[in-house]
Amino acid sequence: MDMALPVVNATAAVFARVSAAFNAPLARAVVFGVHIDGHLVVEGLLIAVIVFQLSRKSYKPPKKPLTEKEIDELCDEWEPEPLCPPIKEGARIDTPMLESAAGPHTIVDGKEVVNFASANYLGLIGNEKIIDSCIGSLEKYGVGSCGPRGFYGTIDVHLDCESKIANFLGTPDSILYSYGISTIFSVIPAFCKKGDIIVADEGVHWAVQNGLHLSRSTVVYFKHNDMASLASTLEKLTRGNKRAEKIRRYIVVESIYQNSGQIAPLDEIVRLKEKYRFRVILEESHSFGVLGKSGRGLAEHYGVPIEKIDIITAGMGNALATDGGFCSGSVRVVDHQRLSSSGYVFSASLPPYLASAAVSAVNYLEENPSVLANLRSNIALLHKKLSDTPGLEISSHVLSPIVFLKLNKSTGSPTTDLDLLETIADKVLKEDSVFIVTSKKSNLDRCKLPLGIRLFVSAGHTESDISRLSSSLKRVSASVLSDY
Repeated sequence: MDMALPVVNATAAVFARVSAAFNAPLARAVVFGVHIDGHLVVEGLLIAVIVFQLSRKSYKPPKKPLTEKEIDELCDEWEPEPLCPPIKEGARIDTPMLESAAGPHTIVDGKEVVNFASANYLGLIGNEKIIDSCIGSLEKYGVGSCGPRGFYGTIDVHLDCESKIANFLGTPDSILYSYGISTIFSVIPAFCKKGDIIVADEGVHWAVQNGLHLSRSTVVYFKHNDMASLASTLEKLTRGNKRAEKIRRYIVVESIYQNSGQIAPLDEIVRLKEKYRFRVILEESHSFGVLGKSGRGLAEHYGVPIEKIDIITAGMGNALATDGGFCSGSVRVVDHQRLSSSGYVFSASLPPYLASAAVSAVNYLEENPSVLANLRSNIALLHKKLSDTPGLEISSHVLSPIVFLKLNKSTGSPTTDLDLLETIADKVLKEDSVFIVTSKKSNLDRCKLPLGIRLFVSAGHTESDISRLSSSLKRVSASVLSDY
C-alpha cells in the first residue's frame, strides 16, 4: 500500500492537469459568435485524422521496380520457416538394430539376445512351412502386385486368403489390406462420417485415434476399459436426444489394448450396444490367433456370437507373422469398403507371398492348437515370476500376451518416468542380453495412459528365457528405482 500511494497521487495529479488544460479559458474559442469548448476541438481533430487514415491507400507501389541485384539481396536475406520444429534433446530415438529374424532369440547390434520386443505370439517367424509357401508364391507371382485391387492388382491368392480368414472367424466375408496399421484408420472413415457419433475408449492406440480423426465424426471418449463410464456416456448421448436416434452411432474398442495389455469385456459391450442401439467396431490385432479356445479372438473367448460384432479389423503382423491386415463382417460391410476405403482403393495390393504366408499361418493354427496352450503357459509363468519386481507392477490381463509393467509410484513427470523405464530397458539389454521395449509414444499419440515396459510373450519362449528376463528385470529395477 505504501508503494502504491505515490503512484495513485501522481496519476491523479496528471489527470487534474489535463482536465484543467481543456477547461481553461485558453482552450475555449469563439467561431462566428459560437463558443466552442476544448474537448470539441480535440474530437474534431480526431475525426479528421480518422477520415484521413481511411482515405489513404494501404500500399504505395515503389516509384521504380526493384533491380535484379536488389531482388537477389532480398532473396539471400529471406529465411523460410522450417518444415518441422527442431528435435528437442532426448527426443531422438536410437533404436537397436536387428541383424536376424525377430524370433524368440535374435541378433541385436552383433550380439545374440532373448527377444521380448516382437509380437511374435505364436512363434511363427522362421516357420519352415510358411517360408516354403512364400518361396512358392514368389516363384509363381513375383514380389509385388504393381496395382490396387480394383485395377489389376487382385490375385487368386488374395481371394484365397480372404476366404480363409472369413471361414476361420465364422463371418460371411473379409477384405485384405496392404498394411496392418492402415487397416483400422481406413475402415473407420469408410463408415463413420461427419455428424456421426463415435464413443471410443480413451486408451486406444494411435492408428485408431487417426481413424477417428479422419472420420470427422463427433468423438466422445470413455474411461479406459470402464464399463460404468461407457454406460454413462451412452446414456448421456441418447437420453432425450431425438437427433441421436436418426444418426449413425458406433462404439470403438480394442480386444487387447496395446497401451495397457487389458482385455475388453466384450459381453458387457455387446449388452450396452444392443441396449442403446450402437454398432461395434472391434480392433483385434493383438487378440486374433491368441484369445479363445482355438485362437479365433475375443468373441470366441467370451462366447459371444460373431454376428453381434458389426466390424472386426486386425493386423496380420503379430500372431500370423506376416504383414497386411483384414476387415471381416457381413457381405455388405465388406463390399462397401471395396469402393469407399482409401487404404484398399488407392494402395497397391498386398504382395502375394504375404497373403500365402497368412493362409499358411492360419492352417498351422488350425492343425496345432497346442501352440495356444504353450503361449498361455508362458504368459502365466511370466506373471508369476514378475509379481514381486521392485518398483514395478503388472497392469495387464492374465491372458494378454502383452505383459505391461508400470511404475508402482509415478514421479509425477511423464518425461522422468520414461527416462527411468528407458534406463531399465537399456541396462537389461546391455548387461543381460534381454531385448525389451518401453511404451514410448509419438507426439501425435493422444493416449494419456501411464507409460510402462511392454513385454511381448511368444509360444516360442522357453522357461529359461522367462527366468532370464525376470531375474534381470528384478535386479536392474531394484538398482534404478532404489531412490524412488
